[in-house]
Amino acid sequence: MASRLNPYISFAGNAREAMEYYESVFGGTLRLNTFGEYGAADAPEAQKIMHAQLETASGYTLMGADTPPGMPHNPGDNITVSLSGDDADELRGYFEKLSNGGNVTVPLEKQMWGDEFGACQDRFGISWMVNISGT
Repeated sequence: MASRLNPYISFAGNAREAMEYYESVFGGTLRLNTFGEYGAADAPEAQKIMHAQLETASGYTLMGADTPPGMPHNPGDNITVSLSGDDADELRGYFEKLSNGGNVTVPLEKQMWGDEFGACQDRFGISWMVNISGT
């Protein structure tokens, strides 16, 4: 898979409703993963969306999630640019360059879902996420 750049939207507890709405607007295939699938199934946020991804026939990809407990949700500041794919060297290079002079908020490393993931803010204050599939 080639590397992709797409928006990632944070929601205040209504990610499922919003992503299902976008699916009705754009069509395509929606995949939803809950916090419960990757943690305590009986936690209060277990049914909230940890990651949603809508892939459309037109080539659009829209990602989103409910804001995790303990993290602020600020409408207007709730979008991040996501880079994803399986070209590990390319994506690690992007992460290194984007975080240089900025702030790493999640180190780029293997995560519980099996991919390598990291997050940072660049020197201009733009938030970025990098996910390397199948590493």
